[in-house]
Formats: sequence, structure tokens, C-alpha cells
Amino acid sequence: MPMIDVYAPSDLLPSGTERRIGEDLTRAVLRAEGVSAPGPFHLENTAAFIHRMDPSAIQTAAQASARTIRVQIVTPPAALTRSGQKQLVQDVTAILADVCGDPSQAKRTWVLLTEAAEGGWGIAGTAYGREEFAALAPAKR
Repeated sequence: MPMIDVYAPSDLLPSGTERRIGEDLTRAVLRAEGVSAPGPFHLENTAAFIHRMDPSAIQTAAQASARTIRVQIVTPPAALTRSGQKQLVQDVTAILADVCGDPSQAKRTWVLLTEAAEGGWGIAGTAYGREEFAALAPAKR
């Protein structure tokens, strides 16, 4: 169950797009993790936090009020393969450029993939590691 943080100037993401962003990014991350049929546990516990920031809070050395988006996705240990990482960065970038209605936004969208440490992922009072995540997998017949 990944955690997604999107940081963007408040006037860059169109009003009312939060639900689309949350749902599309969640599904992209789960696909990249190899979850082909996400169940309620995945869908209810993967969260997207959309941080609309004052435009002046985003700076580059070249530009005040930069039109940059930063997305950080934290996943459980070993949840993404290398091909999953590549696909996820491509998908997230495309989703946000489409939401903004500006294909050139892809050049200004940073995607940071962070893997939680073993046992460094917790919900409902449980620190999840490989053993706890394995117990969540459906039984193989």
C-alpha cells in the first residue's frame, strides 16, 4: 500500500482534479507493483496527499514561482521491480501532464520513488515487513 504525495503550485492543478489525481496515481502505483486486481485493502489504504502550495513557495535558481510538480511515492520494501519503476515514472508524469492540460509539464514533473525500510511501514498498529505483507497475499491453490 503505497503513499503518494503530490506537491504543486496551487494554481497549476485545475480545481476539482483531486479525485482524478488520487485515483489515477493510486491505480498506476498498484499496477507498477504488479497488483492486477486491487482489493479493498489496497484501495482503502493507498493514500494520495495533494499539497497545493503558494506559487512563490516553489523556486528554482532560474525562476521564481517555478511551474514544477514534485511527486514522492513511498512503497513497501521490494514492491517495485526496475521495469515497474520505469513504468511508474512514465505513467505518473503522463497523468499529471494530462491533468494540467499541458504536455510540456512532463519536463517539469519530478517523480521520487522511495522504498520503506523492512518493518518501516505501519498501519493499524502493525509495522509491516516481508512476513506481514506475505500474510496479506491471497492463498495460492
